[in-house]
Amino acid sequence: MAIESLHRMSDSPHVACVWRGRASGFEAMTSVATSTWELVFWEEGGRGHAAVRGPETAASSVELAGDSESLGITFAHGTVLPHLPRLVDSAVESPHVTERTFVLGGREWEVPGFDDAEALVARLARAGVISRDPLVDEVVWGGIARVGTRSVQRRVAAATGLTQGAIRQIERAREAALLLGGGAAPLDVVHRLGYYDQPHLARSLQRFIGRTATQLQEGRGTMSLLYKTGPPAGS
Repeated sequence: MAIESLHRMSDSPHVACVWRGRASGFEAMTSVATSTWELVFWEEGGRGHAAVRGPETAASSVELAGDSESLGITFAHGTVLPHLPRLVDSAVESPHVTERTFVLGGREWEVPGFDDAEALVARLARAGVISRDPLVDEVVWGGIARVGTRSVQRRVAAATGLTQGAIRQIERAREAALLLGGGAAPLDVVHRLGYYDQPHLARSLQRFIGRTATQLQEGRGTMSLLYKTGPPAGS
């Protein structure tokens, strides 16, 4: 199977990353854990689809068959869709999608391109379809909140459906996978990211990435997009 992917970081406060991909053939792909929401568009079998996907708390296997193209907007921590429930390990597909439009929040919107995804997000924000709690993104990466701990916990959970600890575990595992894929030694990753020991790292990789350290170092198997979303998360 051939899979091509490209991503770019975003300067929008609502968006962490925009990505696109193309796949052909058949293969089982590992979808790695992620702590952020995504708005995803894809074409399969000549039919367009759009969906909002919530955070994924564990790695899973996804079967890809035939030719498909996809585009994704990965939201920053703290960006929420108020009209939807917290979609942890689940997704909601748009009820109506054409070649050029999709429905979200009861309104029709134009399907964006890779280079103008932020324009769609800005329109969604102005219409109130998405909103943002800036405190959430700040505290996820170690910022000091000006409100109490319980208030922070409630706001993080309301925005993401996850606890701060869960977000940091997921992001740390993703960072570990990137380091190992770049040639770092497991023991160096343990020390750099604050794992207790190599078995602790191994358990985290298996749960959130679905790979061993050796498999990541050797580039075995097909995985969903991995990229650095922020400072390494330790927990």
